[in-house]
Amino acid sequence: MNIISLNEENKNVLRETLAKRSTSGFKDIEDKVAAIIANVRENGDKALFEYSAQFDHFDLNSENIRITDEEMQAAVDECDPEFIGVLKRAAENIREFHEKQRRQSWMEPKSDGSILGIRFTPIEIAGVYVPGGKAAYPSSLLMNVIPAKVAGVERIIMFTPPGQDGHVSPATLAAAKIAGVTEAYRVGGAQAIAAMAYGTESIPRVHKICGPGNIFVAMAKKAVYGQVSIDSVAGPSEILVLADETANPRFVAADLLSQAEHDEMASAILVTTSQKLAEDVKKEIEGFVPKLERKEIIQKSLDNYGFLFVAEDMDSAILAVNDIASEHLEIMTKDPYETMTKVRNAGAMFLGTYSSEPLGDYFAGPNHILPTNGTAKFFSPLNVDDFMKKTSIISYSEDALRRDCDDIIYFANKEGLTAHANSVAVRFGKEKK
Repeated sequence: MNIISLNEENKNVLRETLAKRSTSGFKDIEDKVAAIIANVRENGDKALFEYSAQFDHFDLNSENIRITDEEMQAAVDECDPEFIGVLKRAAENIREFHEKQRRQSWMEPKSDGSILGIRFTPIEIAGVYVPGGKAAYPSSLLMNVIPAKVAGVERIIMFTPPGQDGHVSPATLAAAKIAGVTEAYRVGGAQAIAAMAYGTESIPRVHKICGPGNIFVAMAKKAVYGQVSIDSVAGPSEILVLADETANPRFVAADLLSQAEHDEMASAILVTTSQKLAEDVKKEIEGFVPKLERKEIIQKSLDNYGFLFVAEDMDSAILAVNDIASEHLEIMTKDPYETMTKVRNAGAMFLGTYSSEPLGDYFAGPNHILPTNGTAKFFSPLNVDDFMKKTSIISYSEDALRRDCDDIIYFANKEGLTAHANSVAVRFGKEKK
């Protein structure tokens, strides 16, 4: 990682570099995903079974597609009790945080006889995708399932790819049991997303799809959006550390590397007002990387998407932070709370020396499903509202409608929608003869 000045030219280079990670640049994958979705939509289970044999090398069929409650309970019993204890404590923190997000329906009667309001109701069925393959991510399962549970979703269905023997990670199944998954299927990839969106003989159609996955999963979610709701089209992981001369360079380096190890397209960015801090952080990174198990992945991430920026002052640093709108933002300044008030765009903010990003990944409680690729400018973390629907309530008395009818008729006629106007006019004998 090279230390570079934070100026417009270098910020443009950063934007162009990060934009390369967008899903919009994978036309070949998009075509493959479209074919998979079309096949599942037309052929249902038959397509799922064929794709399982092709991609997972497992003989999936109608008898073994469902993961039973007994399998999930057996996974809890199989896992290390210490791990189960950590899962339960993390789940409780996540549940407690999200319960504060609950909102109440309301109705407001007025003296003219009109009643207006909003009714909040949970969606009925949510589908949660959980990656399999080389790694299991029970933390992501907790982050997706628990907000849905808090919202009151009745059916929360998990989908995860099987191993060649049909095996699913015990850690994943244990987390599913603890979080409150109601059904589970050993189906992965773009075909799982298609099954959730359109349904098959074995799998019910869901109303919302959430959860992370590889580029095929992300592209499939993007393709079915509109047929079904989705959480987001997530990009590779991101961290930005905003720091001044008071920051501990060893901590900053360790935190940057915590995200760089996710995958080769992850980005790790330091924006600081201190040249010395940047130099010290670089040295610490060079010392850490050879000792870490995922050093090859980390090094490729840093080579392609790692940046150490030195800004002239904190104001210009914060302007860059808001422009980048990172998924994770750590603020390590003399007064991180004061600095925070100037930041508008970030998925999650971690304030101070001891608020390391993995707190958010695993344990603190706020959701770690966050907007990426600059979308923190207009998207939010996954939350209880994502599993709720809002229905407007409108009730007018005769007197209330009589008072407003002329305005409504005028407005509708102005738009050329005479049947709209007539719908109100007919109630008071004002329709055109």
